Parts: sequence; C-alpha cells; structure tokens
Amino acid sequence: MKKIVFAALALSVLLSCNNLSQKITNQQDTTALPNEENLIGGGKIAFVSDVFDFGTVKEGEIVEHTFKFTNEGTEPVILAQVSASCGCTTPDYTSEPVLPGKAGKINVSFNSAGQVGVQQKIVTVTSNAENNVVTVQLKGTVEK
Repeated sequence: MKKIVFAALALSVLLSCNNLSQKITNQQDTTALPNEENLIGGGKIAFVSDVFDFGTVKEGEIVEHTFKFTNEGTEPVILAQVSASCGCTTPDYTSEPVLPGKAGKINVSFNSAGQVGVQQKIVTVTSNAENNVVTVQLKGTVEK
C-alpha cells in the first residue's frame, strides 16, 4: 500500500513540475530581448578623416595614428567593438559614451615587422550609432 501511495505521489510531482515548466516557458517576455532596432540609437559617427596614408616606412617600424570622430547625432554613441583586419594592427578606443556634439578617438598602432610591400589595414568600428558599422584604414608601403 505504501508503495502505491509513494508511486502516486511521485507521479503527481513529476506531472506538476512539467506543467509548471511549460507555464514558465509560455510566459517568457520577449519584448526585453535585444534586436537590431532597439540597439541602434540616434547618434552618428563622423570621422575627420577615415583614411591615413603613412607613406613609406622601413620594415619593423611602428606606425601610430589617431582617428578622431564627432558624434553628429542626437543621442550618445557607444563603441561596442573596434577590431583590426590583422594581428599586426592594434586599436584602442574611447570606452565612455560620446555625447552629441562631443569627440571620441580611435588610436591605431601598426607593427610593420614582416609586412613588406603595399599595405592596407582596415579597422572596423561597431557601435549603437545610426551608421553602426564603419571602417577606417591605414595605408602605405613598407620597405625591406
């Protein structure tokens, strides 16, 4: 008799847990989940110049340049990610929100060791701005 009662109790617990998990699954609120529309703001990145020609350098030299930009939009711009096209190029960037009318910067360092010839290094900037993916580039020639 005890075995039957225990089995019935176990079965009812399992069934009620399943119903509870289904209720929780059905009640999830998806309005708070991020999507492309609510990630893009009213900020706008405008670079002073998006290309830097470093001319000709000797192999092994390090080229550094700062790309300056202004937020020409109506809301703060937050840089989410700044990545380079290869490991020889290292970006460092403004991590605080850039308010409308204010300036931000992206410092880029290019190590020319092992990079002989004509070079074009692309840095991709991802943000919450209207123009949420933009690029800047370093270009020039590295001599042996």
